[in-house]
Amino acid sequence: MSVTSLRSSSTARAGARAAVPFAAAGFVVAISFGISARAAGMPAAAAIVMSAIVYAGAAQFAAVAILAQGGSVIAAVLAAVLMNGRYLAMGLALGPSLKGGRVRRAMEGQSVVDAAWAMANRGDGRFDRHTLFGSSALQYVTWLSGTIIGVIAGSALPDPEALGIDAVFPAFFLALLVGELRTAQASAVAVGGAIVAVVLGLLAPAGIGILAASLIALVGLRGARAGAEATA
Repeated sequence: MSVTSLRSSSTARAGARAAVPFAAAGFVVAISFGISARAAGMPAAAAIVMSAIVYAGAAQFAAVAILAQGGSVIAAVLAAVLMNGRYLAMGLALGPSLKGGRVRRAMEGQSVVDAAWAMANRGDGRFDRHTLFGSSALQYVTWLSGTIIGVIAGSALPDPEALGIDAVFPAFFLALLVGELRTAQASAVAVGGAIVAVVLGLLAPAGIGILAASLIALVGLRGARAGAEATA
């Protein structure tokens, strides 16, 4: 194995180790999702396949909430797509750091989830792709396995809200936010994005606030990259 391959493998393992707290939190939240999906009338196989393919907690919970309220499958799918709109901005920021042509970059981009994206961020507008792969792989395993447990053993488990599991998800994103406040510019972007997300979350349809905040973060990231290149 070449030195480059060894370094890449080491970086991926380091990314997986750094992701352990997020993977553990995701495991607990995934159990809650499995329970909620079954309570909403979603077939067990559908809930498991959704976690395997969509792999996005916020979007999955939004879809289940709509189904639980009697909404249509189409409405649930549209809500999930809208909630995942932030990945457009995240993907645009990440794209230059991936390898190969469009197809390969698209395949590598499938590993993007919030925590992995944040941990792979070097702080200068660039990303470490092997950190992304390692951290995302571990989180995928715990998210899928947690969903399976929630779906299969959900009836024997306590109510997630009674255990305070519903607080894990906000805490998860708060931890990501705190980890990104490395510079004054990053702090300003984070505060601006948070304000926009909260305001639009109260006034606009579900997902619009997150998408708008993601676009603000993208603009801030581009600015950070331009500044780093100017001083290089």
